[in-house]
Amino acid sequence: MTDQREVAVVRWQGQEQEPSGRPGLSALLAAYHLRTQAEKGEPVADAALLPDRYRSEVLDPRAAFAGDTVLVASGADTDALVGCLVVTAPVDGRCEIKRLWTTPASRGRGIASALVNAALAHAAADGVRTVRLSVWQWRTDAIGLYERLGFTVVAPWDERDRLVCMERAV
Repeated sequence: MTDQREVAVVRWQGQEQEPSGRPGLSALLAAYHLRTQAEKGEPVADAALLPDRYRSEVLDPRAAFAGDTVLVASGADTDALVGCLVVTAPVDGRCEIKRLWTTPASRGRGIASALVNAALAHAAADGVRTVRLSVWQWRTDAIGLYERLGFTVVAPWDERDRLVCMERAV
């Protein structure tokens, strides 16, 4: 596993493409949503066919996540974005992690851990007391990661079938 110090995690600045000219956040979000739709048994051929709420994130992440903090990651061996995560704006001392995604080629290198740890640090700096998230129950690797990082399963706040809700104190 790559040392997390070799992973650069920064706050997304709203650009559609990275300075390198490579695809930016929209491409990561499209991959996330396309994979999720396929895993739910509702595959679509491309991002233009995603349900409206997800398509809007891909088309205009700046508007979709206005008020939230979007973190992006690149590895030491590439200037391309290899991961993303959204931290919602705090409400009543709580925020939520959403849209954690790393490119398949970059998995197993500590990028997801680096993103979650950066999100936790960001939440703490904002005075958040609790960070929560939801994850599909078939994403056992993600659930394992969250458990290693101190998250525990809690009563669901989202009633969608097969969704696991987790949280941890900051």
